[in-house]
Order: sequence, then C-alpha cells, then structure tokens
Amino acid sequence: MDGTQSYPPESRCAADLEERAFQFSKAVRIFAKALPKTMANVEDGKQLVNSSGCAGASYIEANEALSGKDFMVRAKISRKKVKESRYWLRLINETNELDNADAAQTLIREADELEMILSSIIERSKWKLRAR
Repeated sequence: MDGTQSYPPESRCAADLEERAFQFSKAVRIFAKALPKTMANVEDGKQLVNSSGCAGASYIEANEALSGKDFMVRAKISRKKVKESRYWLRLINETNELDNADAAQTLIREADELEMILSSIIERSKWKLRAR
C-alpha cells in the first residue's frame, strides 16, 4: 500500500455521508430536548444522543483510516451505532405518547437509510480489500 488511497475512495460521497450523519445527530438532539422529562426518557435520551453522535464521529474516523482494515472496523462501528440509535428511538417512541411522534418516525427511517448506506459501503469495501 502506498498510502495515497483513501477508504472509501469516493471522497465526495464520504463527505456527503458525514454531513448526513451530522444532520441526523443534530435532529436527534432536537428531538431529545422535546421529550417528556420522565426518568426513563432521561436515561433513554442520554443513550440516544450518545449513540447518534458516535455514529457520525465513527464514520469520520473511518474516512481518516490508515488502512482498509481500519476503515472496515470504524465503518462497522458507525453502522452499529446507527442501529443502536434506531433501537433507542423505537423504545422512546413506543413507550410514550409523543406530541412529536412523526419526528420519531422520520428519525427511525433516517437510521434505516443510514444503516443501508453503511452496509453497502462495507460490502463494497470488502470486495475491494479481497481484490488486492
């Protein structure tokens, strides 16, 4: 490896996904601020805010990876955190009668889409690593 390759090589797409992950984390924070202040929501909200932020931060780390293997590990962590975020969103949505339930559904759909995108990137990257 000559160190000039980036993972994934589609840098514009990577930047777009970094921005999309940032917007997801931002929307989660806005959603969490509006939750009723119950003991469960406070704890679940903390978990949700943490996992959504980690999803984007892990993807940024993946794009700064030192190797293909490093990229794969960090991309998988990002996907794992997106899935975790969806879990907390579902739990909060299904255990409350939210005024902003439509926002919860929108965030759940966005988590689904982010997971699919990350899964696709991971699969493509597996093939590229095998081809070496």
